[in-house]
Amino acid sequence: MSVASHIAELKRKHENLSTAVEVAQRSPATSDLEIAEMKKQKLKIKEEITRLSN
Repeated sequence: MSVASHIAELKRKHENLSTAVEVAQRSPATSDLEIAEMKKQKLKIKEEITRLSN
């Protein structure tokens, strides 16, 4: 897998997590802990994208 395709895949995962966080924040059944975990995953993915882009 090339670096560019890996970055594209990471960006897709980041976008999917963004959507999931938005939905979870509107759902009273989702705990704050679950939302925090998704946000941590998003941050890790964003850091990896930044690292690979440099």
